[in-house]
Amino acid sequence: MRRILLIFSLVFLPLLAHAEGEGANLMHANVDLSDRASLQRGARLFMNYCLSCHAARAMRYNRMGHDLGISDALVKKYLMFTTTKVGDTMQVAMRPADAKKWFGVAPPDLSVIARARGADWLYTYLQSFYIDPKRPTGVNNLVFKDVAMPDVLWNMQGWQKPVYKTVKDADGKDIKVIDHLELVQPGSESKAQFRGSVHDLVNFLVYMGEPARLIRTSMGGWVLLFIAVLTVLLYFVKKEYWKDVH
Repeated sequence: MRRILLIFSLVFLPLLAHAEGEGANLMHANVDLSDRASLQRGARLFMNYCLSCHAARAMRYNRMGHDLGISDALVKKYLMFTTTKVGDTMQVAMRPADAKKWFGVAPPDLSVIARARGADWLYTYLQSFYIDPKRPTGVNNLVFKDVAMPDVLWNMQGWQKPVYKTVKDADGKDIKVIDHLELVQPGSESKAQFRGSVHDLVNFLVYMGEPARLIRTSMGGWVLLFIAVLTVLLYFVKKEYWKDVH
């Protein structure tokens, strides 16, 4: 038993501490899978800004269209760029070898990224790029230090620079850390508009991680109503069955 506890403390506690540290300053995404318009806008953003590098091999175009109320004709016309078959999965034209050469690592598949990282993490990450001339892409990220991904949404958000503050380290020495990010070049959207766009994109990523959740949540109310009605009926059946006994 002691050995099991020791293994748990050595393996899992550091991971839990890391997760708590990452989530300390995360913004809340407040995803809403019942907002179909948001999911449709998020799908458009995903196809235009993410699918050029990141695949989503667990999602089919026609499944997405059916779930989000988009006809196959509209999916083909506005949301498909790498294939002509609406039944295909979401692949990318870029070869993994080229991606590794350009970015240092092949971009991950985003099918279940929201389940792996969490909606709040993604929401914060997409808003936390800042200028860093030392990085190959010219940018860095507050929640993913030395990230290989470029800031693909820069034209919407604009460019941010880090503002530093001086703090004491564990040895009592003064060190500079990033206090916050400051917009130095506006993008095509205001801060509120950009947050709305990122919300839509994250909303779509959450949907894509578990498409069946749309059906499950929509049926939840009816299931509870059925259980309530069944409970009442069973109560009267029970009374009718046991009336002669008592």
